[in-house]
Amino acid sequence: MRLEGKRAIVTGAASGFGAGIAKRFLAEGAQVVVADINGAAAQGFVADNDGIACTVDVASGTSVKDMVSLANAEMGGVDILVNNAGITHLPTPLEDVSEDDFDRVFAVNCKSVYLTAKALIPQFKAQGGGVVLNVASTAGVSPRPRLNWYNASKGWMITATRTMAVELAPEGIRVNALNPVAGETPLLKSFMGEDTPEIREKFLSTIPLGRFSTPEDLASAALYLCSDEASMVTGVCMEVDGGRCI
Repeated sequence: MRLEGKRAIVTGAASGFGAGIAKRFLAEGAQVVVADINGAAAQGFVADNDGIACTVDVASGTSVKDMVSLANAEMGGVDILVNNAGITHLPTPLEDVSEDDFDRVFAVNCKSVYLTAKALIPQFKAQGGGVVLNVASTAGVSPRPRLNWYNASKGWMITATRTMAVELAPEGIRVNALNPVAGETPLLKSFMGEDTPEIREKFLSTIPLGRFSTPEDLASAALYLCSDEASMVTGVCMEVDGGRCI
């Protein structure tokens, strides 16, 4: 029960890494708002696991404000925010990625961090503390070809994490990030372009531990960084990558 009494929002929580994190947080005693653009999937998660379902578009300021209002109404406040929602474009030469795809990647992966901060940081300051965890990627540290603008969005997220940590530390607010390697999530096929044994083998050959990351791997790291055990840890972008970035 390492999060007993804590109140968390996890975005993109209906599947993949977000679902793994939300499940672990619930198991460790937290109340959790399971926020996802797929409202039906969020409802399904809650039916199976507990939590509070919320339909949210993290690229919309109004939708994010509504999510925070729901969290405050249902839980009486928020202690932890996990910015997990993210998307990618398909593997494509950088000059051929459409403007619409570019805008969508940066809206979901980057603007969302700004919008959740705008909605929640004043509240964290008023209560004397809080924790923000951004789910970035090894793509922001060691980019893969043909995922250029996705890589750049995650590099932005890493820099945002570090600058938020420096600015907010005097307010008692910790900000960290996770850098997962490609994982067994709904986005895996999008990263690879197509899911074949040959392409999987190509991806796995870049991971020294020889496997993809799992939602459980990310959940374990998230649990530590969001718990009081990490009270002296801020500005860290933890690689959960099987050694890929070495």
